Amino acid sequence: MKIANLFTEFFNLLYPNLCIVCNENLHRNEHFLCLTCLHGIPKTNYHNTIDNPIEKRFWGKVPIQSSTAFFFFQKGSPFQKILHALKYKNNKEVGEVLGKYAAVDLLDSPNFTSIDVIIPVPLHPKKLQKRGYNQSEWICNGLSTILNKPLDTTSLIRIRENTTQTKKTVFERYENTDGIFELKNKTALIGKHILLVDDVLTTGSTLEACIIALLEAEGAKVSVFALAIA
Repeated sequence: MKIANLFTEFFNLLYPNLCIVCNENLHRNEHFLCLTCLHGIPKTNYHNTIDNPIEKRFWGKVPIQSSTAFFFFQKGSPFQKILHALKYKNNKEVGEVLGKYAAVDLLDSPNFTSIDVIIPVPLHPKKLQKRGYNQSEWICNGLSTILNKPLDTTSLIRIRENTTQTKKTVFERYENTDGIFELKNKTALIGKHILLVDDVLTTGSTLEACIIALLEAEGAKVSVFALAIA
């Protein structure tokens, strides 16, 4: 055991396990974020608020049951590093860990514990092949573990690869996402309360396109979860 501990300490000396936000050394039982940064995450707590700002973004567009995001995203904030690590640094496990942290909060909300199935916003196969993983799916892994709800990655698919949403107006984002998703298995979602999951919510146009497709299942209801909201 002592030899194993020495090896671990030597390995950590060569390859230190650092917090992705503050870059300080992580202690044992800390994963990706130190406790200080974890407690400092600017949470929205929208899961406890009816008619919250996220839900209002969908008013008059598509019907949703509930909506929330785990934390506020601000460009230049140290917590931007979480999303950067998740999407561009191949740290897919960050999504699962943060999904678990978020799900613990959701356990207090009947609106989210009443869901039947969890579905991530799908990537186009070309983008999935390039990145190697769907970051939203990894967030779902964490949510699924804590909420004890099944994960469905096959019913909703992306049939068209759209261009980047960056620097597009709200209307251009809507045009860019119109009709890019398809519900492949409608019968599996009949009457289900679906939790649709994305990494970052901006205008909501991508989620809106997903919801339109999901509601083709008879009697289906959709709630929305994003790891962060811009």
